[in-house]
Amino acid sequence: MRLGKLRKAVAIICVAIAAFLIICGATAQDTSTKTAPTASKPLAEQPIPFNHKQHVGFDMKCAECHPNPEPGDRMTFPATDKCMECHRTIAKDKPSIQKLAEFATAKKPVPWARIYVVSAWVFWNHRSHLEAGMKCESCHGEVGKMEVVTAATNVTTMAGCVDCHKKNEASTGCQYCHSGK
Repeated sequence: MRLGKLRKAVAIICVAIAAFLIICGATAQDTSTKTAPTASKPLAEQPIPFNHKQHVGFDMKCAECHPNPEPGDRMTFPATDKCMECHRTIAKDKPSIQKLAEFATAKKPVPWARIYVVSAWVFWNHRSHLEAGMKCESCHGEVGKMEVVTAATNVTTMAGCVDCHKKNEASTGCQYCHSGK
């Protein structure tokens, strides 16, 4: 009988925590980033215009420019040297490429504005999703068809994650994403 009460108490606590996190997420405003969690909000202007559609047209794959270093939670932005491998000669007279070259010469990363940001209280790992067979487009939309990247999905919301987990028969338990792994 005690085990049943304990399970009920844990379930109530999980629901209360989830409600609290949803309320916090809905009311919190992070002014330190220039991002939008959904397509309905305007996005910050990027420091350099970048056309994903054009680059994918050269048969470039996401991971070529967005490596996934340990511990695998983030796909990172390309080093300016990676961009300059081609742009030392291609479109080198364009103002945006000249600005890119300035970052490269200074050995500074381009300060890209993130489009999607996962809340700090959510455990997220790109690598585990990629290893499970997820494609970048599943969460980020068809970036390869975008001239300017916008938030195309609700992937950084709890509802978006839960919907995807249900669709793909993955766990939807609180501890799965909120355990602080």
